[in-house]
Amino acid sequence: MAPLPHRAIAEAIGTFFLCFVGAAAICTNTLQGDHGAGLVGIALAHGLALSIAISALGKVSGGHFNPAVSVTMVVTNQMTAMAGLVYVISQLVGATLAGFAVKMAFSEAVYTAAGGGVPVPGAGVSQGVAIFLEVIATFFLLIAVFGTAVDVKAPSIGGFGIGLTVAFDILAIGPLTGASMNPARTFGPGLAAGIWTAHHVYWIGPIVGGVIAGLVYTQLFISPVPSEKPPGSGID
Repeated sequence: MAPLPHRAIAEAIGTFFLCFVGAAAICTNTLQGDHGAGLVGIALAHGLALSIAISALGKVSGGHFNPAVSVTMVVTNQMTAMAGLVYVISQLVGATLAGFAVKMAFSEAVYTAAGGGVPVPGAGVSQGVAIFLEVIATFFLLIAVFGTAVDVKAPSIGGFGIGLTVAFDILAIGPLTGASMNPARTFGPGLAAGIWTAHHVYWIGPIVGGVIAGLVYTQLFISPVPSEKPPGSGID
C-alpha cells in the first residue's frame, strides 16, 4: 500500500474523476435538450467513470472516492480512523475542484438550468423518503464494494462491479433523489453552485446505508483472511 499522502492524492483525483464526469453529464444532457442521452446516459457516465477510476487508482488507495465508503471502512476496522479522515478530506477537495471545473466549462444558462449537476430530491419526494432511498442505494453499493473489492476472494473484475452498481442505482432512483450515494458527489458540485437543498440527506443516507452494508457483510459473508495476510492488509 502506498504512503498515506500518495493515497490522499489518489483519492482526490478519483473523486474529481467521478464528480466532474457525473455533473458534466447532467449539464451536457441539459445542453442537448431532446437530443440528450437522458437518464441512461447519465447513469452510464457515472458508472463508467467510477469503474475506470477504481481500476486505475484502486491499487494506490483502495479506490474509495466516497466518504460513505471510507467511514464504513473505519467502522468495520478495515482502515484506521486517521486514514479515514484524510481520505474524506481528500475526497471533498477533489469533488469541490470538480464542481468548479464543471461550472467553468458550461455557459451560465446551461449550468443554472442543470442545477450544476447537484443531486437534489425530486418534486414531491420528502426528505425522509429521500434518505430512505439513499440508504437502500448505498447499501447496494457497499455490498458491491465488499463483495468485489474488499473480500479476499473477490472476483477480479476491476472497478466494474462497483461502477455498474452506481449505474443501476441511478436508473432506479435518479429522478427521485439524484442517486448520489456519496456525500462528496453532492458537496463539491453543491458548493460550486451554491445549492444546499436537503444537503443533509446526502450525508445521512449514504453513511447509514454504507455502514449497515459493511456490518452485514463483515459479520455474515466475508471470507477468512489467509494467515499470512493480517486483517486489513492493503486497505488501511
